[in-house]
Amino acid sequence: MRPNVHWWLAGLLSGWLLTGCVTTTSGSGTPYPSTDTAQKAQEAAQIHTALAQQYMLHGDLKGAMNKLQLALKFDRRYVPAHTVLAVLYERIREYSKAEQQYRRAVQLEPQGGSVNNNLGAFLCRTGQVKTSLPYFQKAEKDPFYPTPYVAYGNEGTCQLKLGKTNLAIQNFRMALSRQPNYVDGLYQMAKIYYNKGHTFRASAFIQRLNSLKPSSPQSLKLGYLIEMKLGDKEAAQGYLSRLQTQFSKSKQARSLTSKTSSQ
Repeated sequence: MRPNVHWWLAGLLSGWLLTGCVTTTSGSGTPYPSTDTAQKAQEAAQIHTALAQQYMLHGDLKGAMNKLQLALKFDRRYVPAHTVLAVLYERIREYSKAEQQYRRAVQLEPQGGSVNNNLGAFLCRTGQVKTSLPYFQKAEKDPFYPTPYVAYGNEGTCQLKLGKTNLAIQNFRMALSRQPNYVDGLYQMAKIYYNKGHTFRASAFIQRLNSLKPSSPQSLKLGYLIEMKLGDKEAAQGYLSRLQTQFSKSKQARSLTSKTSSQ
């Protein structure tokens, strides 16, 4: 199960300088009245950024790029536009440009939990694991960040990549103290304890996870493996049945079906 990396957003304003005055044009090129330039600029940037997100959801990446470039013409300090542009560059594998945009968002909002988490997650995903950690820690300290458990979870995932299992456990526990139903935290704790041989602890976490809806093929397979290790074949069969019913075409279902049929 991959870390739930959250891209969601926040932002503010700009415009063009012409003969010493700040003016912003409407979509048709008509200047807005100077008295409400800043507000109109931010509103326009917000609209174009929202449209870009919709284009991305529908696979129109070129259209999304055009909308984001237009958003930043209206307001070069609009943080959500930089964040969505970073996501778009990452999606088309322009990683250097993606990093520039994630960093620009942090420059504009240096204490912001969301933007620091986003940059940290990007750095961790692209192999800059040690560099990512301070950004998660800054995100965790933002009292206005609505989902600090995500930053704790992401930091835990990156600590695992560094082989620091005990620090990862601390991070996942912090995440779960803030959001008890945090899916990735429950999964990672179950997996860690299973790998460490603490099977009863692993079972407690996987039961909590698989009582939530929807389950995933990864969590159901892990549940099966844990219960088999505990010798509870009935509970293991329950996980296997759910896996075969709900995710019959998944690689997890195929691998366990093949394994059990050969026994």
